[in-house]
Amino acid sequence: MSKAQDDEVGDGTTSVTVLAAELLREAEILIARKIHPQTIISGWRAATKAAREALGEAAVDHGADEVRFNEDLMNIARTTLSSKLLTHHKDHFANLAVQAVLRLKGSGNLEAIHVIKKLGGSLVDSYLDEGFLLDKKIGVGQPKRIENAKILIANTSMDTDKIKIFGSRVRVDSTAKVAEIELAEREKMKEKVERILKHGINCFINRQLIYNYPEQLFANAGVMAIEHADFAGVERLALVTGGEIASTFDHPELVKLGHCKLIEEVIIGEDKLLHFSGVAMGEACTIVLRGATQQILDEAERSLHDALCVLSQTVKETKTVFGGGCSEMLMAHAVTELATRTPGKESVAMESFAKALRMLPTFIADNAGYDSADLISQLRAAHSEGKKSFGLDMKNGTVGDMEALGITESFLVKRQVLLSAAEAAEMILRVDNILKAAPRKRVPDYYPC
Repeated sequence: MSKAQDDEVGDGTTSVTVLAAELLREAEILIARKIHPQTIISGWRAATKAAREALGEAAVDHGADEVRFNEDLMNIARTTLSSKLLTHHKDHFANLAVQAVLRLKGSGNLEAIHVIKKLGGSLVDSYLDEGFLLDKKIGVGQPKRIENAKILIANTSMDTDKIKIFGSRVRVDSTAKVAEIELAEREKMKEKVERILKHGINCFINRQLIYNYPEQLFANAGVMAIEHADFAGVERLALVTGGEIASTFDHPELVKLGHCKLIEEVIIGEDKLLHFSGVAMGEACTIVLRGATQQILDEAERSLHDALCVLSQTVKETKTVFGGGCSEMLMAHAVTELATRTPGKESVAMESFAKALRMLPTFIADNAGYDSADLISQLRAAHSEGKKSFGLDMKNGTVGDMEALGITESFLVKRQVLLSAAEAAEMILRVDNILKAAPRKRVPDYYPC
């Protein structure tokens, strides 16, 4: 369920699990009161529809106003990062994420945003670089800087091209014959390098290793050769430079080369990296993460990925809703009103759905160490008075106006949390019996260690 939520919108993985668990807890109580699962599901479906409509009506759309929409994106990024490791530097990383997503110009293609993790420094040393960074080094004796680069991206073996005769051996009667075989291998590699150079390139990037001899040939021709670029890096490089990955080189006219204005070597921390600027895909950029330990870098990347996913979805669907438990309380209020107008047992199921929704702001207050019973009752009263933008202000431990505090969340994330949790709880509730295989019979182990 969390995986599906992450794949769909990139955030809300904890919320969807908590809501589904609360719905199942309420369902257990209702079943104990002899209410049939089908009746519960019928009430829940009506409640889900009412909650979805209430959420849609409360959503605000600033897509037409660039300044206010950018402010919304910053607020969404801050809210997303608040529950993660980057919460202490959320302004800095929210700014990085918003800048990176706005460069995509609405395409939502996160492949164009490359994240590189480099040990050293602190988290606030992380920055956004316009262009593409490849964590590889240039070969010996080759140019360190190339302008107006024509790049051939390949996935081919550039090690010693041995004569492969499987299942048999080659016997020679002198070392001169061995030298002849080695010479034939070198000539074969030289021909391959010449075929590559016929493409009119000045930069060759290979997925596999490049041995010393072909590297020397490239250096003599004044071509920058980069070996062992990881597959994800090669795929992304082909995307941003507008090239294609080639494996054969007999027809240069059919191969699509990549282009960029400048390739140069840069130093980040203690490592040298290759910087590609002026790439064909203008929206491409790289976020360089710095941190003291590998664990911090991994967690920072995960947190930033969530923010980037949410922002890219918000750029497509520009509606936003208020956070801090405001949206959940709003939906719960709409479901409760529907329950009071509905006769029969279904209204009991609807009330249980509203109760499950109200548990999300309850947990927010509990996790912050405040009196959840007092705060939730205040929040419920505020919504009953028509204060639709009120939620929990966890900095001061009070109920506050989310619009004034700038606590904003993506409409898509909230809607997906509601729908996914309701569907998952309904699916589990439909299960009548669980068939389980008998455990394997254990036998004593008499063998020595």
